[in-house]
Amino acid sequence: MRADRLLSILMLLQSRGQLSARELAAELAVSERTIYRDIDALSASGVPVYAETGRDGGYGLLDSYRTSLTGLTDGEVRALFMLSVPGPLTQLGVSQELRAALHKLEAALPKSRRQDEEWVRRRFHLDATWWHQRETPVPFLRVVHQAVWTDRKLRIVHRQPVGVTIEQVVDAYALVAKAGSWYLVCAYGGRMRVHNVADLLDVEVTGDGFERDLRFSPAAFWADWCAAREADHARYAVTVRVAPHFVLYLPWYFGHSIHQRIAEAAPPDEDGRITLTLTFESLEAARDRLLDLGNGVEVIEPIALRLSIADYAKQISALYADDLVATSAVDTSPNTSNIVSAT
Repeated sequence: MRADRLLSILMLLQSRGQLSARELAAELAVSERTIYRDIDALSASGVPVYAETGRDGGYGLLDSYRTSLTGLTDGEVRALFMLSVPGPLTQLGVSQELRAALHKLEAALPKSRRQDEEWVRRRFHLDATWWHQRETPVPFLRVVHQAVWTDRKLRIVHRQPVGVTIEQVVDAYALVAKAGSWYLVCAYGGRMRVHNVADLLDVEVTGDGFERDLRFSPAAFWADWCAAREADHARYAVTVRVAPHFVLYLPWYFGHSIHQRIAEAAPPDEDGRITLTLTFESLEAARDRLLDLGNGVEVIEPIALRLSIADYAKQISALYADDLVATSAVDTSPNTSNIVSAT
């Protein structure tokens, strides 16, 4: 790791000019004492590092110690600097490598172009997380990553939806990051399969490799798999009646694609309510989603879902019945005991 750090210091000094030990330590997440030792090591290896004392002092490189990178347009350079380190790459443990690559790029640019990183940093930030997303531990991610990178077979243990635990030896073809989750694409029994890495109960890299099918494209496979999954899961149609005050909130719960359904809906009834058809994976999934919407959405059909939601509402009302009674018993009339009449 020290060699990587020395290279990072070299790239930082070459790209940003003079930096203090404190600034270097903050950038590389080490102590200032470590930076002092690293600067000594760079000097001993022949790198022309100089030090300036005083309030505005720091370390720098002689101007003669420069390289240049040509052939990139302004737009290409700025596009490269738009690469930040999103959560999935941090989980894989390659965030330091990406930062080092960007430092090398910055250092190799002509002096006139080195302001591009700061230009992008002041105008762009990439946040790859969802709203209200909770970080899920993925203890076997780096093991899976190692197998995918080296074309090794994996022994995995996972639980089927019916609760049965299964152990399999699979060919680790690809890793896919989607919506904050990691998925293993693997071959088993002549078919490609997908597992959420966070759901794997145990993983071990075996000593055996596999022959990768060079025709396999992770991007093409994933697009087809997602399309098939959505088609399979979005088959439970529900007709609902939406209250006028709640229409504006539908995109928050169902995404912006709901706008098209609203636009194509029949005219509102006399109370201003519109009728829509929504699709879910199952009755249970529909009930869980629609219960969150309170009186904003009323289920018309299927009748089984309507009765199920009514039953859940009844159970919830019974659970909190005592609180409702206590609330209604509170005297909410104005307190007039302290009012003095003036005559």
